[in-house]
Amino acid sequence: MSKRARSSDLDVAPVLYESSPIQDRSSRFIAYFSPQVPAKELQRHPNFSQASHRIAAWRKPSTQSSLSSQPVFDTGYDDDGEKFGGKTLEKVLVTASVAGAVVVARWYGGIMLGPVRFDHIRNCANEAIARWRAVASARPAKQLKVHEDIERKEKLIAILKERDQSITILRGLLAEKKGQQAFSGQSAGGSLAKASKYSALPLPALERLENVRDATIGWILKEIEKVENARTVQKDAETMNPPSEKPTPSATALVPNRDAGS
Repeated sequence: MSKRARSSDLDVAPVLYESSPIQDRSSRFIAYFSPQVPAKELQRHPNFSQASHRIAAWRKPSTQSSLSSQPVFDTGYDDDGEKFGGKTLEKVLVTASVAGAVVVARWYGGIMLGPVRFDHIRNCANEAIARWRAVASARPAKQLKVHEDIERKEKLIAILKERDQSITILRGLLAEKKGQQAFSGQSAGGSLAKASKYSALPLPALERLENVRDATIGWILKEIEKVENARTVQKDAETMNPPSEKPTPSATALVPNRDAGS
């Protein structure tokens, strides 16, 4: 779970990463982690106002430089009355190799827990850090998805423009084969969208249009095939059954019969 910091000192309240509470007998433990908010600020969080202890630790990049290429960090802790609790949290940050601050609040219930309280402190802190890691690791994946969607959209727009040109050519060819008959192609998927409008459409709509254009091309090709098949059948019929020739009148028939009427 994450929360927004309620500090008025911050221009934009950063997200705080919260662990699940641990309840042991009458004591309760809960941790907040932030890569941005200072430990002192976390300790003053309103949710911790009634806590018996606000154990804190921090680890941040140092302004000092090292001879090696390894980064240098400044670390520190505050037990806030829970002896060795701050040092326990500092080790958690170092082991996790994270920069930021973590605070574990404990509400003491009157029963001493012994060494197990340090396990609760560690577990709360580790869970809060793990929740931050889960969100931080998801951000690059989300950015990659956005980039892939942009590339996919650009590719689809180019494909749709090519499909539109193909449809225009095929419609003209079909009309020509039908003897210049008017052909609107409405039954094959409706009128084509203007290419200038493609960029305004969301990715799912472009994907649907690609399927529609493919179906339209398929429909026109089938119509062309039907026309060509009909012409082939007609030609075959004419070859098998040529038109009969009329008999040519003979020369004798053309000469008038002089004896007639004599």
